[in-house]
Amino acid sequence: MSVIKTLLRAAMILGTLSLSAQAQTPEKLRIAVTQRGAWDTSVAEMGQRAGIFRKHGLDVEILYTQAGPEAIQALIAGSVDVATGAGVAAGIGTIAKGAPLKIISNEILGAPDQYWYVPAESPIRTIVDLNSKTIAFSLPGSSSNIALLALMAQYKLDAKPTSTGSIASTLTQVLTKQVEVGFSAVPFFLDKVEAGEIRIIATGEDVAVLKTRTGRVNLSNLPTLANRRPALVRFHAAYKEVVDWMYEDPEALTVFAEISGLPPSVVNKVRTLLPKATMAPDKIVGIEQIITEAIQGKFIASPFSVAQVEAMIDIPTK
Repeated sequence: MSVIKTLLRAAMILGTLSLSAQAQTPEKLRIAVTQRGAWDTSVAEMGQRAGIFRKHGLDVEILYTQAGPEAIQALIAGSVDVATGAGVAAGIGTIAKGAPLKIISNEILGAPDQYWYVPAESPIRTIVDLNSKTIAFSLPGSSSNIALLALMAQYKLDAKPTSTGSIASTLTQVLTKQVEVGFSAVPFFLDKVEAGEIRIIATGEDVAVLKTRTGRVNLSNLPTLANRRPALVRFHAAYKEVVDWMYEDPEALTVFAEISGLPPSVVNKVRTLLPKATMAPDKIVGIEQIITEAIQGKFIASPFSVAQVEAMIDIPTK
């Protein structure tokens, strides 16, 4: 009998250890991220490298895309659980068409990172000179698309918006004269600006309406929100902790330099160029303005009711 009791006790101990090991195994969360190498879109990768997501019981698997619309499509298809850094117009436009998605947090407030540039030898010198020129944006519905439309509206430009895909491919098209004006985001190509290879013509700070509302958002799909909400609550908490770490720990700049491949002279500027307050995820700002702009850009057909607005936003804090 004592042998049987010993075996039963051993089995119970092994079972307990097995359950404990399972509890400690991080839960995988698949994230679609736009434009690898930007400061604000590096939250997932930097948090994973720093062990912050793992501390919250998550193992983040990252899929990089060219722009927000691609990340949203991956989310709709179920290939990922979260899409980060999508243009807010693309997000609400897709939701308005019946896609089973919700906005789960602010990614960036305003457009402090956006800028438009030309090769050093270009005759374009001012915003007024952008009239009749081909100006790049990534994909329809992206934050770069909305920013360009706002720039054109404010300065009454008769320009030619041209979809060029990723920030990297845009530079190639600018330098080979396929488009006359490129778009980019901090800190991409600031080293080329410093070297005098390209010149900045305008930034998001030049466009008044871009300063007062959420520019990009993070989204999830309804199945994930319904079935894995605790994981999203932990993701939101970890996301905020990563942002704190990015602005407080010098090591964060070292990690970002590795991700972006940019020199210290550029990396050291990102905290100043993109203030921490712009990356606060807990509130979507300027929703009425966002909807108005989305209607003007033909991303949605009509205004949202209060109930529709409430239904499309679900910040997972509990």
